Amino acid sequence: MYTQAMDLSRESSAKTATDAERAFEARIAADRKVEPQDWMPDAYRRTLVRQISQHAHSEIVGMLPEGNWVTRAPSLKRKAILLAKIQDEGGHGLYLYSAAETLGTPRSQMQQALLDGRAKYSSIFNYPTLTWADVGVIGWLVDGAAIMNQIPLCRCSYGPYARAMIRICKEESFHQRQGFESLLTMSRGTDSQLAMVQDAVNRWWWPVVMMFGPSDAESIHSAQTMKWGIKRISNDELRQKFIDATVPQAELLGITLPDPDLRWNAERGHYDHGPINWDEFWQVVNGDGPCNRERLQARRDAHERGAWVREAAAAHARKRSERAHPAAA
Repeated sequence: MYTQAMDLSRESSAKTATDAERAFEARIAADRKVEPQDWMPDAYRRTLVRQISQHAHSEIVGMLPEGNWVTRAPSLKRKAILLAKIQDEGGHGLYLYSAAETLGTPRSQMQQALLDGRAKYSSIFNYPTLTWADVGVIGWLVDGAAIMNQIPLCRCSYGPYARAMIRICKEESFHQRQGFESLLTMSRGTDSQLAMVQDAVNRWWWPVVMMFGPSDAESIHSAQTMKWGIKRISNDELRQKFIDATVPQAELLGITLPDPDLRWNAERGHYDHGPINWDEFWQVVNGDGPCNRERLQARRDAHERGAWVREAAAAHARKRSERAHPAAA
């Protein structure tokens, strides 16, 4: 009798799991948002935690290359703009960590994975900012590529991530415009300023083109994330859209993009581009880029210096809770 009851229990459990899977698949097929309280496959949850936390890490680490120039901005106006932009990026990281926490992973766990070197962030932030023009190029090209990649995420199947991306994309769009405006001002200045812009673009162009990730044939996550509706457009398609949009902007700046094979293809209706150095891409992704160690150490140092702030905030929260619930204390 007892054995039979156990079998029935297993059968009921399997039926419930199957029903949940069907409901999830139907939700994805109908292009409806998955919310934190909804059942989801473990692999879907893990994929979201990995992607959203890496996105959050990228926003936080991305503050470092520009933060290096706050004290050296050429005017009070440029300093104020840069400070506001860096503050926005910190806010983006907080939105994204919050979205990832709805999946059941504590923020402290995600941040520790970054500090331990187990978690990734965008490879683009492992390149140095050598001149003031680099700050403008980050706004124009890096944030421009980010927008191209992130706008489709506003339609991501996971609700909290999609809603966070709506505000982030609005702010990133402003960052892209201010970066272009800064470069336009420089390019219309002295010959040395124009040369500085050209030099910065020469150094940043190919790393930015790599930002969209490996080619579709080499990407190990794209097919599944697109099936789940997390990702909407493939790496190569996004890269092509970015190049097509950027070439006319470069012409307006009066600069050239460092790709001798870059030319319009009338048959395809797109720009052709030269080969990408994927060896460099994987080298940087795997921790051996120009600034990988410097960026990670900066985050570790900041985490250690900020320990007293976290402890003070926790103590304040405890006191507020005790005052609000004296009997429980």
